[in-house]
Amino acid sequence: MSEESVRAFFSATAPDITIIDQGVSTATVTEAAAALGVEPARIAKTLSLRVGDGVVLVCARGDARLSNGKAKAALGAKPRMLHAHEVEELTGHPVGGVCPFGLPKPLPVYCDVSLRDFATVFPAAGSRTASVELTPLRLAALTGAAWVDICVLPDQAE
Repeated sequence: MSEESVRAFFSATAPDITIIDQGVSTATVTEAAAALGVEPARIAKTLSLRVGDGVVLVCARGDARLSNGKAKAALGAKPRMLHAHEVEELTGHPVGGVCPFGLPKPLPVYCDVSLRDFATVFPAAGSRTASVELTPLRLAALTGAAWVDICVLPDQAE
């Protein structure tokens, strides 16, 4: 599945968006930023979280940290990161390529307001070497994401 499901997703919903395959690892924020030639904050990382009995995906800027307190208030329970095997099973994407596109079954998606700091961001595209560039508003619209304020930036205290 992975990148193929993301290609199918964009083909059906946003054929103007091109998948960028760097041919090198973009699996971490640092690697993605270096490969794409952008600041790490512009990488839109996708966090896979268990919240209560459910699973949600949260897209946040690359240098942001999840605030447990803010997330619990916004999502109704303390979030826990999924284990790698759960991530791939539920999203169809490997860790390092997780994105909210081309999922095998719908999951709730949230975009942290920190993404709005940029004209465009770069989320992964289903593999450890692929990304897409799009506006934060388009990211939210394509995935049906709700906007939340659940992250803190490096210069902010929690």
